[in-house]
Amino acid sequence: MASVISEFFRTFKIFYKGFKVTFVTMFRKPTTENYPHEPVHFQARYRGIHVLQRDEHGLEKCVACFLCAAACPAQCIYIEAAENTAENRISDADRYAKVYNIDYSRCIFCGYCVEACPTDAITHGHGFELAPYDINAMVYRKEQLLEPWPPNKLAGRVSSGVADIHQSFR
Repeated sequence: MASVISEFFRTFKIFYKGFKVTFVTMFRKPTTENYPHEPVHFQARYRGIHVLQRDEHGLEKCVACFLCAAACPAQCIYIEAAENTAENRISDADRYAKVYNIDYSRCIFCGYCVEACPTDAITHGHGFELAPYDINAMVYRKEQLLEPWPPNKLAGRVSSGVADIHQSFR
């Protein structure tokens, strides 16, 4: 008889430990994101789609040093350098990135490219919509990665086309 009672209490203790998490979280406020209707709230350290930065004069910061491509463990960054001319000034340095591609089908968002950049030309943005139907659309070109000039006044918004895309499906 003592073994049945001790077994009952042991089983009750196991159930109590298991349901404790459920009962504690059952009365908390849920943390639901209403994504299409409200902007997504990111943490400050979120690593989203990369952004190529410009300086205060609107020139590109990238000097085509290839350090980001060398630091990338997935080898998803492709750069071609070109020389700046006096009449066609793209960056403040002698060279600029004529071609700057990132293949997001290979990128692991590790942040090594951001850390390796000596001019802070590449940073992680807060873009997260990266689900095309075609794998070729996963290769982002320099024009897609460049920060718009003049700087966007709506920098806190999630994406410039979220509302437009959402409206097109209605």
